[in-house]
Amino acid sequence: MPTKRVAAWIREHPVAADGALAVLLAAISLIALFVRAAAEHMPRPGPLAVILVLLGTLPLAWRRRHPLWINLGAGAVAAVYGAAPFPDLVTPVAPGGVVALYTMVAWCGRTVSAVVGVLAGVGVAVVALVPATDSDLLDVAFAMLLLAGAWVLGDSARIRRAYTAELEARAELLARERDFEARRAVAAERARIARELHDVVTHHVGMMVVQAEAGPVLAERDPQAAERTFDTIAETGRQAMTEMRRLLGVLREESPQGEGALAPQPGLAQVPELVEQARRSGVPASLEMDGPAGRLPPGVELSAYRIVQEALTNVVKHAGGARVRVRVRHGERDLRIEVCDDGPGSGGGDGLDRHDCDGSDPSGQGADRHGLSERSADGNGSSGHGLVGMRERVQLFGGELTAGARPEGGFAVVARLPIGGGR
Repeated sequence: MPTKRVAAWIREHPVAADGALAVLLAAISLIALFVRAAAEHMPRPGPLAVILVLLGTLPLAWRRRHPLWINLGAGAVAAVYGAAPFPDLVTPVAPGGVVALYTMVAWCGRTVSAVVGVLAGVGVAVVALVPATDSDLLDVAFAMLLLAGAWVLGDSARIRRAYTAELEARAELLARERDFEARRAVAAERARIARELHDVVTHHVGMMVVQAEAGPVLAERDPQAAERTFDTIAETGRQAMTEMRRLLGVLREESPQGEGALAPQPGLAQVPELVEQARRSGVPASLEMDGPAGRLPPGVELSAYRIVQEALTNVVKHAGGARVRVRVRHGERDLRIEVCDDGPGSGGGDGLDRHDCDGSDPSGQGADRHGLSERSADGNGSSGHGLVGMRERVQLFGGELTAGARPEGGFAVVARLPIGGGR
């Protein structure tokens, strides 16, 4: 257990671990320097020998940041030390040089590692030929063995790290594929449940139609039976509504945890929230709501909300920084929605009025600077079908939609929804 904790600490604090290793190797090398000097009856090592030993060990604190340069520096220090009349080339400078070579091979490519390894071996052989080193064949063989061992261990570490990285990449890929398969399985199951619920709702509605058709006949012949029939129709209708809510909950992928499933559908009361969201997104937006705010059909309110949402979303996405005005006007027979901005758009317009964004382009094929007909307006529960979705909502109530560039620049979306109309 302590070993695992030490290994975990080293992984979490690599710089501190390397610094501790460098200090430890420096201490060992200095002790070896003075011990060898005493054993060989040589003078006490001077400042130059101590400096060389420290230069060959302390820079190992940065061995993983600059593996090649640290190794080259350690090799140069070893060469200078070996050429000088200091005690035994191998023992004092070997620890730092071996660790530097191991680190270089472990973190650099194999080609670079092979070249540097060969140069290190040649350097040991050349320095051994200097008379001042007083090295024999055994010393050279021992140094070569140390270098070869460090190189092999470093190469093994590099291969192991590359293999581990590949395994981690494969594991991540498998995890993504597993998540994708899980989502696909969930989607297939949701579709199956939706089909089953659709059959249930269809059955309930069919029963209601049959019972409603028999209701007038029973009302004349048996009023009590007719009352029971209408009670059954009401109960069946409630069941159908319950199953329909479940069906919509299954198909509503935007809220997989079920949040908002029981929330009421948005309407004109939530339009100020949309305008405030646009302001928070950096779009200067204003809102005007004119006319008597009478009770409107829920479908009309929902469609008006979605139209404003789609238009504002596209202003935020494609005309950031433009000023936008939202105007909702209640008439006696219709509800009019206008969303106009002064963003960079081609002037000239398509029949859009300069003052109140009214237009005469019922086809909605104006200069579509915002890409409403092509891009989907996402976010906040938006339908995500841009101008196409707006037009479908308007046509559902027999209304009109105009969208295009304004004569003075900018873009406008104008919709008219008949109140109480429908198809």
